[in-house]
Amino acid sequence: MIDRNHALPITRQAELAGISRGNVYYLARTASEADQQLMRRIDVLNLAHPFAGSRMLRDMLNREGFDVGRRHVATLMRRMGIEALYRKPNTSKKHPAHKVYPYLLRELKIDRANQVWAADITYVPMACGWVYLCAIVDWASRRVLSHRVSISMDATFCVEALQEALAKYGQPEIFNTDQGSQFTSEAFTEPLKALGVAISMDGKGAWRDNIFVERFWRSIKYEEIFLHAYDSVAQARAGIARYIDFFNTARPHSSLDAKTPDEFYFATLPAIKQAA
Repeated sequence: MIDRNHALPITRQAELAGISRGNVYYLARTASEADQQLMRRIDVLNLAHPFAGSRMLRDMLNREGFDVGRRHVATLMRRMGIEALYRKPNTSKKHPAHKVYPYLLRELKIDRANQVWAADITYVPMACGWVYLCAIVDWASRRVLSHRVSISMDATFCVEALQEALAKYGQPEIFNTDQGSQFTSEAFTEPLKALGVAISMDGKGAWRDNIFVERFWRSIKYEEIFLHAYDSVAQARAGIARYIDFFNTARPHSSLDAKTPDEFYFATLPAIKQAA
């Protein structure tokens, strides 16, 4: 499908073919098998114990038979893009060149589609190496509006997911993220500001502020990702897309009165149109 000897740049070929350029350029990561095994286990422990930092994770891993020190655990956590979830001082200094916005959701009743959207990134283990998943989620309905898989943690794949969600579903009143550099970048915030969307950012490590995205990560990892050892980015992308379709259209949620995210999302859209 991609001709590396063609005069047309590979990036443009990927765009015309409708595939991510990350899938074209992907090469297996150089991390050792031991590190990959550690990262997979850290991912599971982090989901179960999000408050655990590198010291606690080291102790848990040591008890399971892994010979690893705190510094190495901390290095792997940074590579995975995870950290212990607790508030820290000076949280507004996540990136010195990026503006951090205030948290707008405190005591706000969120009960309709497109009232609040949220975005986050998570680590996805594969048979050899790993990728990252970014998802845009409608807060009230839990519906995944768009997603992207990437081999790196730069802002590009997050911006692509945002652009797709805006193009397909209009715009939210408020957009909430953490203070990750992908979301504080102008490439991500400017499209929202241009549309008049209020930008909200939670405290560094404050997982409860973005809890519905965290719950989606738990669901997709235990119900899809951990059950499959993806051999390639294309396989990961296909499996994740398949699960998200199931999650949106067929998986009932007790918090939505046994409705699916699709059913709740589209049922509450008329209320928005009337209010407008």
